[in-house]
Amino acid sequence: MDIKRNGTRGAGKGPADYFTGNVSIEPVIEAAAPARVRAATVSFEAGARTAWHTHPLGQTLIVVSGLGWAQRDGGPVEEIRPGDVVWFAPGEKHWHGASASSAMTHIAIQEALDGKAVDWLEQVSDAQYKK
Repeated sequence: MDIKRNGTRGAGKGPADYFTGNVSIEPVIEAAAPARVRAATVSFEAGARTAWHTHPLGQTLIVVSGLGWAQRDGGPVEEIRPGDVVWFAPGEKHWHGASASSAMTHIAIQEALDGKAVDWLEQVSDAQYKK
């Protein structure tokens, strides 16, 4: 058994290569192999968002607070609220983040395939974000 006490996991800033705006990422699950699950609490300030990306085994988001937006490639921007659970299928190109006027926090859960849980792509443009 390994207990990670609240406040000891260490939040970090979301890297500018993969995020627009102010984003904080706090690891929740970082299980060693052979386990594959990874999870983090991700907090987005208003207007902050991920870049486009995919996950080899899919991703689940559980919205904890605030108001956010999510979009899969070719689909409409969808509003997401506390209690909503979002599933992105394996390989589905998507982005997610806060709305333009409200912060948003979610728990992101994904599995790693051959050690990789995400493939980062291009940034979401302001025009794409404001649709």
